Amino acid sequence: MMRIKRPVIQADLKEKELKDLYQPHDYILELDGYDLNEPDFTTVQVEQVRLYNCVIRDGIFNDMDLSDADLTDVRFIGCDFSNVNLSQASIHRVEFENCKLLGTQFSETMLGDTLFQEAILNLSTFADSKLVRVYFQESSLQEAAFFECKLKQVNFEECELNDITFDHTPLKGINLSTSTFDSIRVAIEDLKGCQVSRDQALGLVGLMGVEVV
Repeated sequence: MMRIKRPVIQADLKEKELKDLYQPHDYILELDGYDLNEPDFTTVQVEQVRLYNCVIRDGIFNDMDLSDADLTDVRFIGCDFSNVNLSQASIHRVEFENCKLLGTQFSETMLGDTLFQEAILNLSTFADSKLVRVYFQESSLQEAAFFECKLKQVNFEECELNDITFDHTPLKGINLSTSTFDSIRVAIEDLKGCQVSRDQALGLVGLMGVEVV
């Protein structure tokens, strides 16, 4: 497994109900040191969310605008982020385990030391984002798209990548060899230095207009 920094989370987290942690007039929701079970964040009307040193289980975030969110040292387990806007968010030492991120938007987002494990990221979009030490493990990224992203120490292990798009996103040093796809959208120049399996390489020959007979 690629080395990434895991979330730094204290052992004695406080168990609370989400409704008890903010006031209706609050501009920012800032939580530090909590263990939340089945919180529905869609009931929270704030302009910014900051989560630190937390474990959140089966949380509901779908369709929320979490742009400019700050997520540091957080473990999300079984949470739903479908169609969430995480543009310009800062995500560091965060784990998304068995989470649903269908159609999630990561635009101008900074992700560092982040793990997506058994997550669904189909139709998600990463645009003008920077990913450093990000690990996608046994996750589905079908029809996901990376536009003009910078990838450094990013790994896709045993992922479903069918119809994924890498547009103006160099894949030098990226390992796709253990993942599966029938087709991907990527320019030849962006494939330089990418690690693929022998079978994948045969499939990619078509990008060069070559027919294998």
